[in-house]
Amino acid sequence: MMFRLVSLAALVASFLLVGCAERSLPEYEAPLKRSACMKIRTTAYTHTESDHIKYAASSALGTPLQSGSIRSAAGDWARWPVGTKFMIVATGQIYQIDDYGWALAGRNTIDLYCPSRSEMNEWGVRRVTIQILEWGDPWRSYHVLKPRSENSSNAHVRRMMTEIKRFYGMLAIQRAQFPILRDHDVSVRNTSR
Repeated sequence: MMFRLVSLAALVASFLLVGCAERSLPEYEAPLKRSACMKIRTTAYTHTESDHIKYAASSALGTPLQSGSIRSAAGDWARWPVGTKFMIVATGQIYQIDDYGWALAGRNTIDLYCPSRSEMNEWGVRRVTIQILEWGDPWRSYHVLKPRSENSSNAHVRRMMTEIKRFYGMLAIQRAQFPILRDHDVSVRNTSR
């Protein structure tokens, strides 16, 4: 009888531990080389999906998700910093990165916002060529992500922060901490005297 109680307790404990375990991040992909045109994987999302309901129709910046002439998009902010504007060459539709998601961290995928479930389903998953119209601001990405990275359940944010630090170096951190550096390009120094 005692063996059965101990076995039952161990079984319940294992279910609780597995149920509370943190989900693993998606498999990491090496970043694409930055260029004006890139061939990438796209997916689509909408604000009524179960994993987005708690955020309603708001982006990671806290702004309304856009569905007008410039639409919202989610991506890894280390690869496409917040504010990056791009056009899908095949459709001419323009998007701006203002959101991110768990499944996008460390991936070469951009999730396109669609205002309806039917439009989201119609898009599905597609490989498309995008043309970068304007690169976003990695310093702003860093500033928004930094406090969120301290939450133990935000492994995807910590992954993006690690890449931002690696891609942009310590200068990104300095610029984020010292606003006066944001408007000055110190990456190229005049070595002639």
